[in-house]
Amino acid sequence: MMAIASILINFVGSLTFLFIFWKRLREDYSSEIVFKTAFNILVGILVGSLIFLKFSQIGFFWPVLVGALVGLGLSFFRFRVRFYETFEAFIIASFPWIGLTFLLDSITHSSLTSFFAFIAVLIFVFAAYYLDTHYKDFSWYKSGKIGFAGIVTLGIFFIVRSTLAIFGIHMISFVGLKIEAVVSGAAAFLCFILLLNLARIKE
Repeated sequence: MMAIASILINFVGSLTFLFIFWKRLREDYSSEIVFKTAFNILVGILVGSLIFLKFSQIGFFWPVLVGALVGLGLSFFRFRVRFYETFEAFIIASFPWIGLTFLLDSITHSSLTSFFAFIAVLIFVFAAYYLDTHYKDFSWYKSGKIGFAGIVTLGIFFIVRSTLAIFGIHMISFVGLKIEAVVSGAAAFLCFILLLNLARIKE
């Protein structure tokens, strides 16, 4: 029963990912390029999932994320898609899938922590939407460029993960509390480096 629920959740999550990813990029690229890019990401996610199944002690999040980023990176070279707008589409399209994964775990394992994580991901979804519709109005960030909403949301996401690990709150997606605190903290730092670079890019 649990396996069926997992397959269903991942099916719905992947369809949701594909729709949001396509919707955000459809005006800039052909549907063929968008879906080929998405296919590369999904293949990377599949490879990451297989690695997780073989080495489950490392947690599902990082193998899946690295696999997805490798697939995305290949698309930058193969299809010449622009980095920031495609990366942002990937981030925003991924959050609903992540939320569904936490929701499934909260139900199947009666995990209150996973349920709170699901609620947190919903908040990130709404935060990304708000930032995406208002980023040009922020007086403290003059860039006004696509990519801001996704990278800020992802940076805060990693800060929250690192903070939870520091305070000893474990989650199914953690690789280990001490390592998670460092790796998520480094990922958050990288996100804000990308944000600074975005602000410096000239149109």
